[in-house]
Amino acid sequence: MKVTVGGSLKLAFRPWVEGLEHIPAEGPAILASNHLSFSDSFFLPAVLDRKVTFIAKAEYFNTPGVKGRLTAAFFKGVGQLPVDRSGARGAGEAAIKSGIEVLERGELFGIYPEGTRSPDGRLYRGKPGGLARVALATGAPVLPVAMIDTEKIQPPGKVMPKLMRPGIRIGRPLDFTRYQGMEHDRFVLRAVTDEVMYEIMKLSGQEYVDMYATAMKRQLADAAKAEKEAGKAAKAALARAEKEQAEKEHAEQAEKAEKERDAGS
Repeated sequence: MKVTVGGSLKLAFRPWVEGLEHIPAEGPAILASNHLSFSDSFFLPAVLDRKVTFIAKAEYFNTPGVKGRLTAAFFKGVGQLPVDRSGARGAGEAAIKSGIEVLERGELFGIYPEGTRSPDGRLYRGKPGGLARVALATGAPVLPVAMIDTEKIQPPGKVMPKLMRPGIRIGRPLDFTRYQGMEHDRFVLRAVTDEVMYEIMKLSGQEYVDMYATAMKRQLADAAKAEKEAGKAAKAALARAEKEQAEKEHAEQAEKAEKERDAGS
């Protein structure tokens, strides 16, 4: 996959990279990145010599049929790790466990602290559970990463990418070993996450929004739904008005015709 997918991406899109010297030659490390596009999980591993393991929903790996097997093979090949989102606490606990296992093997683990893609290109508040807990449980250094312009290459919902150069900035490693053993302290988790997000913001130059991206997506979905319903209501009101106007004109024409008949008789 490094040769096929990675080589093809580098050849076609020619991503520029800053900070490769911060990637350790060996040993565990966490790559904490902003998330602008589905393609982020492919561009970042493509520019690194080492394998990066991200987490992905298990549905990508257990879909039946030929297409399902091909999809599973592709995601395994590019370093995606299946996470079963079922159960009482869902993907959160599964992601944490998977991340710890990857780091204990001395590998690189990739994570998006925002928890989902940015809906508008801005940087949103990091979720304190996954990133901070994995970092404190393993003592692995955290490297802030900024993906740049990938949302322009493949905006959400677009299948065919646009050919242009994305950028990747990798920051200096952050050491949180001073907090080890405190992975269940919510104030520590918040502090660690906010420090990482601040470094990502400096690297990316994005506007920071102090709310979760998932909450913003709900707001946008609700606004779109309300706008759609308002449009339907306005259309219905217009149709009623047109109908009433047509009925009024028909009545006036009938009344006029009746008067003309009376006058003729």
